Amino acid sequence: MPEPGPASEARPLAERMRPRRLEDYVGQQHLLGPGRPLRRMAEGHSLHSVILWGPPGTGKTTLARLVAATCRAEFIALSAVMAGVKDVRAAVAHAEAARAADGRPTVLFLDEVHRFNKAQQDAFLPYVEDGTLTFIGATTENPSFALNNALLSRARTHVLKALGPEDLRLLLDRALADRVHGLGTLEGLSLDPEVLAAIASAADGDARRALSLLELAAELAMAAEPPGILTAAALPQLLGASLRRFDRQGEAFYDQVSALHKSVRGSDPDAALYWLYRMLDGGCDPRYLARRLLRMASEDIGNADPRALRIALDAAEVYERLGSPEGELALAQAVVFLACAAKSNAVYRAAGQAAEDAARHGSLEVPLPLRNAPTRLMKSLDYGKGYRYAHDEPDGFAAGACYFPEEMPERRYYQPVDRGLERQLGEKLAELRRRNGQARGR
Repeated sequence: MPEPGPASEARPLAERMRPRRLEDYVGQQHLLGPGRPLRRMAEGHSLHSVILWGPPGTGKTTLARLVAATCRAEFIALSAVMAGVKDVRAAVAHAEAARAADGRPTVLFLDEVHRFNKAQQDAFLPYVEDGTLTFIGATTENPSFALNNALLSRARTHVLKALGPEDLRLLLDRALADRVHGLGTLEGLSLDPEVLAAIASAADGDARRALSLLELAAELAMAAEPPGILTAAALPQLLGASLRRFDRQGEAFYDQVSALHKSVRGSDPDAALYWLYRMLDGGCDPRYLARRLLRMASEDIGNADPRALRIALDAAEVYERLGSPEGELALAQAVVFLACAAKSNAVYRAAGQAAEDAARHGSLEVPLPLRNAPTRLMKSLDYGKGYRYAHDEPDGFAAGACYFPEEMPERRYYQPVDRGLERQLGEKLAELRRRNGQARGR
């Protein structure tokens, strides 16, 4: 039996390789480079409350621990998934005791802080204000939406970025060479460079995922014949169906939806296809994407090319019949058409203005000529009196007729753009409006 060593520890490799000095921290140079905010805070031993916002595996917890250690502060770590107000009070008591004993400051680190509701977030604010605690919160969600204003106003928000391939390769090489905490004691371990490159790519900016995959690769290699060698042929077994960073409802989700929508609006079919498949690759429900395409067809194309709405609807129906992956091609077809179609937001703008007027003017009465009169009583009350039936008018148009409430000035919401079919609609509408003005003596 092999002797117990670092590689046989029960703790995961990612935990064992957690940096113990600020100098060993990889990535986030925009925060930790010379003269940068967190570097200045740590080196100046001047603690202040911060929010660390970034994707999973970017080192938020590690960074909080290192800042606390550099500032010689007590460190209390809680997870908002498991903790409650009672745990916060216990942390406050510990901090008060530490300050009374030797004046040592205390850092309260709260992971997944967005999981706390408003009352829970408010529970530790007084102790942040009076200096009992320095608060460091970590979140993968946009703090603007996930945290209350009182907390945001007392903490500086720092954005952490996903690690690049070079950063991940550095972490992997360190773990392979480390004979104390890493895999350096595994005799004969040899991983093909292509395997390491594939691990860095599959990790998708997540250091924890990269080290977990490396640990699995080492296990596969040591179980192989001969033991210790792992080639690219083992990649399917190692990586499986590794999904990209995509949380289906958080910041990454809405950022990618926005990128897809803006690529279509910007008439770039190639970028639109890329974002479509980025979302599909991440596990987004294709039905959701089909609904978004319908919205784009109305909002950004409208009457410039009315076929867009029908094509988007057809794509949604095709997906319902075929499912994945066959039905996804219909979504791709619709995305390309929408991106290439003439663009107009005239209907979108007109609808918004009409909605504003409807809310502003309240429940104005329908003019009598526009009301139906199916009964004798309603006719006696002049319902429908004076209505001009457009089909009986020259060219099917009742020039001069007004269809707005009497108390409301006539508005012109719809202003067609000079593109696609709306160019023709605009010409026709201009003529009809001219005839209306002429009939009204304008």
